Amino acid sequence: MNILLLHGSSDLYGASKILLITVRMLHKREHRPIVVLSENGPLVTQLEEAGAEVYFVRLGILRRKYKSIKGITNRFFVLCRAFLTLKRIIKEKNISLVYSNTTAVLAGAFAAKSTGVKHVWHVHEIIENPKWLYTILGKLLNHYSDTVIVVSVAVHKSWSRFVSAQKLSLIYNGIPYNAYLQPGHSLRNELGIDNQTVVIGMIGRVHYWKGQAYFLQIASLLSKQFTNLRFVMTGDAFPGYEYLYDELKTLIAKENTGDIVTDLGYRTDIPKILQGFDILVLPSILPDPFPTVILEAMASAKPVAATAHGGALEMVDDGITGVHIPVNQPEAAAEIIGRLIKDPSLRMKMGEAGRKKVLTNYSLEAFEHKMIKVLE
Repeated sequence: MNILLLHGSSDLYGASKILLITVRMLHKREHRPIVVLSENGPLVTQLEEAGAEVYFVRLGILRRKYKSIKGITNRFFVLCRAFLTLKRIIKEKNISLVYSNTTAVLAGAFAAKSTGVKHVWHVHEIIENPKWLYTILGKLLNHYSDTVIVVSVAVHKSWSRFVSAQKLSLIYNGIPYNAYLQPGHSLRNELGIDNQTVVIGMIGRVHYWKGQAYFLQIASLLSKQFTNLRFVMTGDAFPGYEYLYDELKTLIAKENTGDIVTDLGYRTDIPKILQGFDILVLPSILPDPFPTVILEAMASAKPVAATAHGGALEMVDDGITGVHIPVNQPEAAAEIIGRLIKDPSLRMKMGEAGRKKVLTNYSLEAFEHKMIKVLE
């Protein structure tokens, strides 16, 4: 079966990893995966190595900066061109199914509907505002999909008011975990960090809602209580938000934490980085639907401190595999994380519980089995 897969970016972060896993699965089962992206990037080589044909089309990605009436108008003409191009690809490549891996890509849904081809929408987003956009996308999901895959209970709850129950399919993400199960100290060696220092890190694209500024506020407070800490940030900026780097540098200077905060920027060796952490912090300001980095941290046997909303609520068992921290309350968050800093045995116990949970509840095998049932 020829399957057209559409995605909104060419990076190697969460949803992109899920696309790559899906392509590998389809190719292994002797389907023909044809992927359309808007731009080149590190994902492309891996997709091609996984057996996909990759093409580039300006898809009119509905990024957050376009989520206004003016922004939607800006996207309209790009969407029209993308719609026509995808219709042509569907006919020329004899496509049997169109798979859209984000609500930020609308053109595939329209093209599939107009050509009578089955459409599956894989939803990784929780969109609370603006309300008008939330309503429009919800109605589009219901009208232009045969199946809507949601990645967590939180995402299911967000969209169930618009999408009929028979179309919704809850499939938790699963990833290959072998690389995260290996012990190592290469990050500490790279940064010259001794084993007595507690390393607290976050991994994620730089954006206001991902919470890098919140992470730095927490770091500043903790550095006043403990002397054996190092904070590590990993991830590059979303396109168009590179200016946030300057704001973060200003905040680091203001808090006088430059000697204990390290920014690694974009990295692909995430297993190595997590091996060097003692605690992973997920400080998202808005609900993160199902953060892949939590799966990776738990597989690495690291306790997770995550803001108490979105998919993190069902992934992180408070007091068992990690802790929940409040949103935008740095003093309270620092107090909670401080308990983990003081207690190495608790960190180890939580890390082991997290690894057991991720291997049991979020296995790659379970993910692939459920995806096959939907896509075939």
